[in-house]
Amino acid sequence: MFSRLAIRRLALAGVLVVALPGCGYNRLVALQEAVEGAWSQVENVYQRRADLIPNLVATVKGAADFEKETLTQVIEARSKVSQINFENAPTAEQLQEFQQAQDGLSSALSRLLVVVERYPELRATDAFRDLQAQLEGTENRITVERGRFNEATRDFNTVRRQFPTIITSKIFGFEEKPYFEAVEGAETPPVVDFQ
Repeated sequence: MFSRLAIRRLALAGVLVVALPGCGYNRLVALQEAVEGAWSQVENVYQRRADLIPNLVATVKGAADFEKETLTQVIEARSKVSQINFENAPTAEQLQEFQQAQDGLSSALSRLLVVVERYPELRATDAFRDLQAQLEGTENRITVERGRFNEATRDFNTVRRQFPTIITSKIFGFEEKPYFEAVEGAETPPVVDFQ
C-alpha cells in the first residue's frame, strides 16, 4: 500500500506542520509582509513628491529669467529617482542606491526653494504657495513613512534573530532587512544666506 519512504515523508510533513509555527515561520512571514507594506507606503509618498515636481517646475518656469540651471538639476534628479523601482522591500545595496537618488532630488529641491527666495513675485502667487505647502506636507509624510518602515524592519529583524526563529530564518532564507539611515551630515542644519 504505502512504501516506507512515503510513510517517512508523511511523518516528516506532519512534524513540519506542527513544528514550523512554533519555530516562528508564520511570524516571520507576517513580519516580512509588514515590512513590504511599509516599504510600499514609503514608495507611495516619494512618488507623491515626484508627481508634485512637474507642477512646481512649470509654475517656477513662469517667472521671467529664472535660473534655468537650477530647474534642469531638479528635472534631472527627478528623472533619476523615477528610474529606481523595486518589486519588494530593497536590499541594503538597493536601499542605498534609492536613498542616494532621493537625496539628490532633495538637494535639488532645496536649491530651487532657496533660489525662489529671490523672486518675491513668484513666492506671492497662489499656485506656488499651494505647491510649496503640498511639498512640505509630503516631506513630512516621507519622514513618517520612513519611521514606520524602520519600525517594521526592527520588528522583523528582532524576531528573525531570536531563538529558535533564527534557525527557521536561516533554513528558509529570511534575510535581515536594512534600515533607512540619516544622511551623513544631517545633524548639521544648512546655512541659508540670501546675500
